[in-house]
Formats: sequence, C-alpha cells, structure tokens
Amino acid sequence: MIPEFSTSPMILLVWIVTGYLLGSIPFGLVVAHLFGLGDLRQIGSGNIGATNVLRTGSKFGAALTLIADAGKAGITVLLARSIAGEDAAQLAGFAAFFGHCYPIWLKFKGGKGVSTFFGLLFALAWPIGLISGATWILIAGIFRYSSFAAIATVILTPLFMIIFSQQVLVALSIGLMTLILWRHKENIIRLLKSQETKIGQK
Repeated sequence: MIPEFSTSPMILLVWIVTGYLLGSIPFGLVVAHLFGLGDLRQIGSGNIGATNVLRTGSKFGAALTLIADAGKAGITVLLARSIAGEDAAQLAGFAAFFGHCYPIWLKFKGGKGVSTFFGLLFALAWPIGLISGATWILIAGIFRYSSFAAIATVILTPLFMIIFSQQVLVALSIGLMTLILWRHKENIIRLLKSQETKIGQK
C-alpha cells in the first residue's frame, strides 16, 4: 500500500522541500500577468488555477496554466525518482501538490490541485493518468461541471490503483483525494444546492 522507504531521511527531507518549493510556483498568476488578464485572486472564484484563468476568456492562457501546473508536479516526481528512488518520488510529488494548494509565496492560499494531481498521476503511473483523465473528460462532458468531474475522478482513482495493480500508490492517491475534497468543500456545497457554475457558463 506504501513504497518501501530505503532512502535516508535527510535525502527524503531535501526532496520534500524541493517538491514543495516547485509546487508553490503560482503559474496561473504568472500567466495572467504576462497576458494582462488581471489579478486572478480578484476574478471569478479567486482561484489561481487553469479553470479561473479560463474565466478571463483566455483559452490559451488557461491551457498554459494547466500544462505548467501539471508539469511542475510531473517533473518533480521524475527527478526524484531518477536521482533518489520511488519513495522520494512519492513524497516529493505529494509535497509539490501540497505546495500548489498552500504556496508560501501567497500566504498559503493556492489552487485546488486538479491539474497538479493529473501531472502527478502521469509521472507516477501514466496508464492510471490516462484512465483518470478519460474519467474526468467523460464526467465533465455528461454533467458539465468541472468540479464534479474532479471530485468523482479523485474518488475513483484509488480504486483504479487497486484494479490495475498499483497498490504501492494507493496510500498516496488517498492522501491526494482527501486534500482535493477538502479544497473543493465550497464546490461540494454549491453542487448540493444546484448553484455550481457549469462549464462554459458565464
């Protein structure tokens, strides 16, 4: 259910800090600034992720933000795995995800982690990344709620890990699921009240 911890605690700590700092880079704000889209924290949901960049009307900016937020987690995992090992990769990846959600540079007010979640999945186990990505697309296409698609996908991902013999990633996927659900608590309330904004809705 968890990786074998064979890397020294000091090296693991280095990768945790490295992952957190990389994950803390607020690419949504960077993209919004470069494209003159305004301060994302004062637009739409106030979130710094790709979905809120899309609300500014810039599809290209939203795509760049999505790729960057996913990439920072994926790169962190691949670097840690190649240099230290699987235990470091998982811890560094989770730290990058946590850094995206709670960046030190923004007083710990970050994104909701969906793009970063997918970046982690593709780097850790790309078949699961494809399956989870397809699940998000399917659910979003049917129900037209980005948040609901994300919530459903992260709940199903630990099951995907078990079905496709990735038990070593189950604990990590549960941790990611828990944090994403917490970050989406307001969306969950709006969904229950039928007040959530649909994809493409102004």
